[in-house]
Amino acid sequence: MNAAAPQFIEAASPHVMNTYGRVSIALSHGQGCRVWDINGKPYLDALGGIAVNTLGHNHPKLVPALQDQISKIMHSSNYYHVPGQEQLAAKLVELSGMTNVFFCSTGLEANEAALKLARKFGHDKGIDKPVIVVYEKAFHGRSIATLSATGNVKVQQGFGPLVEGFIRVPLNDIDALKKATAGNPNVVAVFFETIQGEGGINPMRVEYLQQVRELCDQQDWLMMIDEVQCGMGRTGKWFAHQWAGIQPDVMPLAKGLGSGVPIGAVVAGPKAAQIFQPGNHGTTFGGNPLSMRAGIETIRIMEEDGLLAHAASLGEHLKSSLTRALSGVTGVKEIRGQGLMLGIELDRPCGVLTQRAADAGLLLSVTADCVVRLVPPLIMSVAEADEVVGLLVPLIKQFLAETPAA
Repeated sequence: MNAAAPQFIEAASPHVMNTYGRVSIALSHGQGCRVWDINGKPYLDALGGIAVNTLGHNHPKLVPALQDQISKIMHSSNYYHVPGQEQLAAKLVELSGMTNVFFCSTGLEANEAALKLARKFGHDKGIDKPVIVVYEKAFHGRSIATLSATGNVKVQQGFGPLVEGFIRVPLNDIDALKKATAGNPNVVAVFFETIQGEGGINPMRVEYLQQVRELCDQQDWLMMIDEVQCGMGRTGKWFAHQWAGIQPDVMPLAKGLGSGVPIGAVVAGPKAAQIFQPGNHGTTFGGNPLSMRAGIETIRIMEEDGLLAHAASLGEHLKSSLTRALSGVTGVKEIRGQGLMLGIELDRPCGVLTQRAADAGLLLSVTADCVVRLVPPLIMSVAEADEVVGLLVPLIKQFLAETPAA
């Protein structure tokens, strides 16, 4: 396609709701970790559809499998058995050590289901007004309930009154959690992300995860871990909490599970697996044959190609390279995260870097106003990771040099 004859006008569509501050490009196709816009310009994809495109673009093993499924059946209904559900559920149970799975279509839906599970758990114990512990800087979705659980006032504004029944605590502070819940018989669950994504790539410490697991066991609370963004091999283990050697009672999944096909799941352990009964919850699209095939094939390819170990080693290489390149640069506060879920926190808002990076041929995002987020496909090569560093570091340095600190 000739770049001299652009087919994309940088203006808001008059027909699409104005809900996104979009980067002024439109993507046409991709291959591996590269994508091209409709004018033929190439980009290195370090965003992966926001931690969704686990296997990159046009994967030679995934695409034929999806084409095969599309030629057979894409959707039936949960009135009927869907064999792929049992197959994918069995695999998720195997990987997690848990027992049962409910399928939906998005991370928001998975988190909403988790909140319903926690409330039903409380009601089944005779608690009329169940309370769920959530965290500062958390992000669980934009429905009214998940928005209420989210710890971002900016995205909550204009949508009150929010849902009641939440206690909010700071990250990695077990004493604060104990103090906030002391003497409250209505607490039923603790709900958090192992590594906060939208909140700025903020990890829960291993010892804190272990302390929360112990407290939940002591108090008969559900431990509910949102692995929507940090799960599915992104950190080098199937689920990020596994680095702490613990197991949750409820685990929402989505994003990378389907490599781009919409899919969500709630995995439950023995304490929560039988809470929902027929009529308590449901979905039209969740668990459809196409999304199930996407999840099955994604996991199969990840196992065949050793992508967990690759994500761990490449993530360490990328993090080390960024740390070396940005060492001593005034304005760089911290480089954190694990595996291929990394954040570079600056001391000033840096949202303009999303567009500047795209102009330079690199896709990324800025979250929590001042954190550059990198969540590339798990198939990224060492050479491509080095290219990310080569493109990104000069942009950060230039931005810091020309932009006053907040």
